[in-house]
Amino acid sequence: MSYTRLCVSSIRKYCEDIYIKHGFSHDDSSQIVDVILTSDLYGIESHGVQRMMRYHNSIKKGLVNPAAKPKTVFETPVSAVIDGDKTMGQVTAYRAMLMAIKKAKKNAFGAVTVRNCNHYGIAGYYPRMAADEDLLGFSSTNTEAIAIPTFGKQPMLGTSPLALCMPADPYYFWYDVATTVVPRGKIEIYNKRELPLHDGWASDEYGNSCADAQHVLDNIRNKNFGGIFPIGGSTTDTGSHKGYGLGIIAELFTGVFANGHTSPHVQNGGMGDTSFCFIAMDYGIFGDKKDIRARMSILLQELRDSPKADGHRRIYTHGEKEMESQAEKLQNGIPVNDKTCDELKKIGSYVGLSFDDYFQE
Repeated sequence: MSYTRLCVSSIRKYCEDIYIKHGFSHDDSSQIVDVILTSDLYGIESHGVQRMMRYHNSIKKGLVNPAAKPKTVFETPVSAVIDGDKTMGQVTAYRAMLMAIKKAKKNAFGAVTVRNCNHYGIAGYYPRMAADEDLLGFSSTNTEAIAIPTFGKQPMLGTSPLALCMPADPYYFWYDVATTVVPRGKIEIYNKRELPLHDGWASDEYGNSCADAQHVLDNIRNKNFGGIFPIGGSTTDTGSHKGYGLGIIAELFTGVFANGHTSPHVQNGGMGDTSFCFIAMDYGIFGDKKDIRARMSILLQELRDSPKADGHRRIYTHGEKEMESQAEKLQNGIPVNDKTCDELKKIGSYVGLSFDDYFQE
């Protein structure tokens, strides 16, 4: 399966126009696409434009409401709970993190949860918003039940990511990981590429490792047994219980704190009934911020400079690869899978847009 490089400005305009045609405002369309393209620019193909067909189908089914009006249903000086009213996840998530940042600037800490919302893209987008304001940022979301608990075979938890961003130089510490071995989107990418899954990524309906991406996805869609293993795989010898516990922690901060659906009760593939959590914290509560940022920067540089294993020339810290990927793709374009290009053409045709009008080469 081949890839085509698409100009970033062209694909941004095309995708924004798609969402405007779907009934979103210009500002909301721009925000949705910025999250999507940030994922592709960072090299996280699973959450980039390849997710647009899933969003498109959810809008057609009424699981996403472009005209919805989120409401704050609970609030204190340092916290809030928002009912998303089935808005597009990226729109409400952005506003929720802005609220957390505002509270942190005033009271040193802000935490906002959201319920009844939709997939919000890469979790790491939102903590970076806080870091850009010289704050520590955190974000998490639950999903439909895709992950099986250690020694189980029925999906009970989500791929629910944990993301954190701390200001540092020359790169932020930017950490964004699913609490499963891989997210669902990576299974989708392997399916599009017609590649077998690696051993220990996902299970069949009996709890055994399964290499067939289509079979795993079919089980997830049909609510059968089988799913994705937590970080650590299928056995406690490799740390499965650790990923399992992290999945529960993500659920606590999202579905539980938001008084929303927990993963076993999310019914629509994570569309319309997922929950989020956003935290912003002024790390100046621990001392001089310049000193703290400098200490973090020194630690990260010491890690990069530490001795390399045989056959390896570089040690990365979290966020480095993403910044380098973004610089390269802004110059050379975003590589898009041919099957994803076909999906983008179909979505455009549905709303009355011609793909070829935006991409002449």
